[in-house]
Amino acid sequence: MRKHILIIFLMMGSLFSQSRSLPADTAVVTYHNVTVNRSKIDYSASTGTQPIWNDDGKPIAYVHYTYYERLNVKNKENRPIMISFNGGPGSGSVWMHLAYTGPMILNVDDEGFPVQPYGVKKNPHSIIDVADIVFVNPVNTGYSRIIDKDVKRDKFFGVNADIAYLAEWINTFIQRVNRWESPKYLIGESYGTTRVSGLAHALQNRQWMYLNGVILVSPTELGIDTGQGRRSGPLGAVLRLPYFTAAAWYHKKLDVKYQMISLLDVLDQSEKYAMNELLPVLAKGGYVSEAEKLLAATKMAEYSGISAESILSYNLDVPTSFFWKELLREEGYTVGRLDSRYKGIDKTKGGVRPDFNSELTSWLHSFTPAINYYYKNILKFDTDVKYNMFGPVRPWDSSNNNTGENLRQAMAQNPFLHTMIQSGYYDGATKYFDAKYTMWHLDPSGRMRSRLFFKGYESGHMMYLRSEDLEKSNDDIRDFIKYSTPGKGKPAKY
Repeated sequence: MRKHILIIFLMMGSLFSQSRSLPADTAVVTYHNVTVNRSKIDYSASTGTQPIWNDDGKPIAYVHYTYYERLNVKNKENRPIMISFNGGPGSGSVWMHLAYTGPMILNVDDEGFPVQPYGVKKNPHSIIDVADIVFVNPVNTGYSRIIDKDVKRDKFFGVNADIAYLAEWINTFIQRVNRWESPKYLIGESYGTTRVSGLAHALQNRQWMYLNGVILVSPTELGIDTGQGRRSGPLGAVLRLPYFTAAAWYHKKLDVKYQMISLLDVLDQSEKYAMNELLPVLAKGGYVSEAEKLLAATKMAEYSGISAESILSYNLDVPTSFFWKELLREEGYTVGRLDSRYKGIDKTKGGVRPDFNSELTSWLHSFTPAINYYYKNILKFDTDVKYNMFGPVRPWDSSNNNTGENLRQAMAQNPFLHTMIQSGYYDGATKYFDAKYTMWHLDPSGRMRSRLFFKGYESGHMMYLRSEDLEKSNDDIRDFIKYSTPGKGKPAKY
C-alpha cells in the first residue's frame, strides 16, 4: 500500500476528531492495491461526505460514502460502476463493504465465525477487477447525519422518501465522479433490495439515468413484492417449508434417506411437495379432512425435522420463530434467524421463540471493531462521530410500497436492465424459496425471463461470510456484469 494521502478541501483527518460532527462536503483519498484472480489491482479509496440540499440549495444532511476506483484504466466509459446499499432500514453499508464485494474484508474463519485479533485483510475475490464500487450510508446510518434539525423526519425515513433523496444523491455523485457514460449497477441486501428496486425506477424516470443491472441479495418480501401483499396464510406456510428442510438437513435432523443425498436434491423434493401437494391442502383451511391434515403434518415433519404433533398444534402453519426454538430444543440450543447454521443458548429450554438472534450477535462481534479500525487506520478517516451499525430511523413509513412494480416497469422500459437474486438456503428471515417465488411472479407475462436470474448458496443471509460462497457469489456478479453489458453499438430495443 502506498502511504500517499490526498486531502480534499484541505481537511486533515485529525481535524475530524475535534468535534462530534463532520463537514457536509469533504473527502479523504488513499491509495492501495489488492490481488484478484492473480492480477494486481491498484485502486484509490475515497471516503467522505456529500450533501443533501433542500430546494433553496442549503445543506440539510450529508451522506457518507466510500468509493473504490481502479487506477490506470483506459476507456473509463466501458468500465461499470456499482452502487451498494445494505438494509434494515437503518443499517450502515458495513456488511457488504467489509465482507463481500469490496477490496478489504474482515477477519473471520472459513465458515464466517469471528476470530481474534479483530481486523481486516485483502479480499482476493473482490469485484474491483471488473467494476468500481461506491458503498453508501443513508441518513443516520454509518457516519451520515441530519444537519438541519428543523427538517422533519419524514424527509428521509420512509420507503418513498428514502428512494427520492437517494436518487438525487446518486445523480450528483455520478456527475462528480464523471461516470455518466459507464454501465451502472445497483446492489442491495435485505431491506436494501426494497431500496434498489425503487431506485431503479426513480433513477430512470426522475433522473434519466438508465441501469444495466440490479442485484438483490437476500431480498425481503416487500423488497420486490408483486402485489400479493405480505405472504402469510397458506402461501406463507408453503414458502417456509423448504427453508425448514435446509436448516434441518444442515443440523442432521432429517431421516437418513434425506441426509444421504445432497442439500440441493432434498430441497428439490421439498419444493415440489410444498407447491404441488401441501398448498392444495392448506388452501382448504378448516375444511380439510382430518386424514389429509394428519398426512400433511407427517410429511412436513419429514421435511422439517420437527414433530408432526408440533406442526398440528399450529394447524400446519408453523411460525419461523417457533422453528428456531424447536429444531434443536432437546440438545439445548436454538438456531439463528438470519443464518440457521449458528446456534444460541436460551435461559430455558421451554418457550416458543429464541431469546436472541445468535447469528447477529456473532456478526456484530467481528464487524463493529473491524469497520472502526478500518476507517481510522487504513482509510485515514478519523472522527469522533459514531459509526452507526444500526441508526435511528424509526418510525419508518412503509406505506405505498410499490417497489416490486417499480422494478418490473423499469425492466420493461429498459431492454438493457437485468436483475439477479442471490439467496442463502439457511436464511430464515428472507427465505430463498420466497425469493424464487417473487422472481416467478415479478413479470407475469414471462417475456423478461431471460433477464432474471436466481443464485443460491449453502449459507445464510450474508452468504459471502462463508469462504466458499464469497468466491462463488462474487464470480456470479462478474458473470452477471458480463452478460448484462451489451456489446459496443448494440441498440436498446425489443
